Amino acid sequence: MFVSSARPSGATILHADLDSFYASVEQRDDPALRGRPVIVGGGVVLAASYEAKAYGVRTAMGGREARRLCPHAIVVPPRMSAYSQASEAVFEVFRDTTPVVEPLSVDEAFLDVSGLWRVSGTPVEIAAKLRAEVRERVGLPITVGIARTKFLAKVASQEAKPDGLLLVPPDRELAFLHPLPVRRLWGVGAKTAEKLHAHGIETVADVAELGESTLSAMVGGAMGRQLFALSRNIDRRRVVTGVRRRSVGAQRALGRRGNSMSAEEVDAVVVNLIDRITRRMRKAGRTGRTVVLRLRFDDFSRVTRSHTMHRATASTEAILSAARGLVATAAPLIAERGLTLVGFSVSNIDRDGAQQLELPFTEAVDTVAIDDAVDQVRQRYGNAAVTRGVLVGRDPGLEMPLLPD
Repeated sequence: MFVSSARPSGATILHADLDSFYASVEQRDDPALRGRPVIVGGGVVLAASYEAKAYGVRTAMGGREARRLCPHAIVVPPRMSAYSQASEAVFEVFRDTTPVVEPLSVDEAFLDVSGLWRVSGTPVEIAAKLRAEVRERVGLPITVGIARTKFLAKVASQEAKPDGLLLVPPDRELAFLHPLPVRRLWGVGAKTAEKLHAHGIETVADVAELGESTLSAMVGGAMGRQLFALSRNIDRRRVVTGVRRRSVGAQRALGRRGNSMSAEEVDAVVVNLIDRITRRMRKAGRTGRTVVLRLRFDDFSRVTRSHTMHRATASTEAILSAARGLVATAAPLIAERGLTLVGFSVSNIDRDGAQQLELPFTEAVDTVAIDDAVDQVRQRYGNAAVTRGVLVGRDPGLEMPLLPD
């Protein structure tokens, strides 16, 4: 693991974020799409070009609603292999820029450029060169925010979009941050913003005027402490590279049709997601103990449930059993609010892939053997060669990249 050296006083942290990544790849590869509203994904919007966003189209929105907002949009099917190749090429540019790169997702990362000024110039010059390199070598637009802290660098990139570059000088941090709406603070989603708005808190400056205890009373202890610190740009985290994945997850957006799905149809989605997750875990030699369920509803509210098993495992049956139990506890909410997204992740990862067998040994060994056999068949003949009975004849759906809550 490589960690950046002691924090310098200047703004040397870059947050680099590709603009409308999937849609930009489609516009890059098809000149006829350039300058036109593009939606990636039919049933659910996986990405929208800025031309489509101008009409209110947003990621994870149902396809029908997106087409209502922008009837002349061009809808294209996703090409995950193309996006994966583009991501790898962009991260190659990042690593050519600095050895200290912390990936956040397939299309964004933090970079620390402290100590490079003698070789590469100022942070602004480095960021400008990075943007030009991504454009020349990969053909995609990218926005870069520069600041003294990771939090503010990310906010700067959000403010600079699309295809921009913004530096927040250390002596102008609060002047830049405080006029922004509270949604710019990490962790403030629709529900937390609603709570703050109910108290007349609209901007980051309004948050900064409150004490930690007052904020905690409004939004809870952990969130209150976080808002108290971020509203003052207190963020001591360093840019770290070499961080191993702490969870393995997948999610599927259901769109409006989720409102009418039966319990059996929801269970099929659960089975499909857990099958994909556990297959990845075994391929990577990982086991985990905690299963986390994430649900999003028709009113855009979210619910999270988790269950920690008494041993680490990558067994499909064991993790599926825990996942089904979590869904059962949330069943009343699903029926009441209308389900639009289901996601799971497995955390408390054992990087050595250790699985503790239990008595009776024959049953435990049989489960592992079955998983291994299925994995080998799929590796040789394709994922569709062996499937679960509950999934026969059903649309496996398109797995979405894990999105922030």
